[in-house]
Amino acid sequence: MEKVIYIVRHCSAEGQSPHADLTAEGIVEAEKLAEFFLELDVDRVISSPFIRARRTAEPIADGKKIHIEEDSRLAERTLSSHAFEDWLLKLEDSFLDLQLKYEGGESSQEAMERVCKVVDELPDGSKTVLVTHGNLMTLLLRCYNERIGFQEWLALTNPDVFRVHVTDNGAQVDRIWKEEVLR
Repeated sequence: MEKVIYIVRHCSAEGQSPHADLTAEGIVEAEKLAEFFLELDVDRVISSPFIRARRTAEPIADGKKIHIEEDSRLAERTLSSHAFEDWLLKLEDSFLDLQLKYEGGESSQEAMERVCKVVDELPDGSKTVLVTHGNLMTLLLRCYNERIGFQEWLALTNPDVFRVHVTDNGAQVDRIWKEEVLR
């Protein structure tokens, strides 16, 4: 078995709602991201249904002449149905205790299980771009490297790209996006 997955965090957005679009800066970032992917071998682009993710995926798919597939399992994790003033601390706690679940939310373990199924279902030999969100991206990366957690989430940029090379012997996780690409 061998798969290559490019996990992409969406570009700069106007907010956190599922309907939040990219900012003007985010639109420019999406074009640069598409240029970055022109050099990479990709056969599928799968996006979260959230507008900011789809708008990030569109230029990549257009550049590759590939249709965007949408998968609701790539939607951002809901930490809680309540707005917490100390949400950052609550998020950190959810990385320390993967079973921790706030009212109306999803535990880290539940989110990992749903997003890992997307990768598990990819066929052998596939080279796929998954466009998603920061929290879910970090949890997906954690499926392949249990040391990835809150600090790695804090270090993410918009956009960001990791390559995960999955084989029968395990997985290799590499951050391949460099901020200087945007300049």
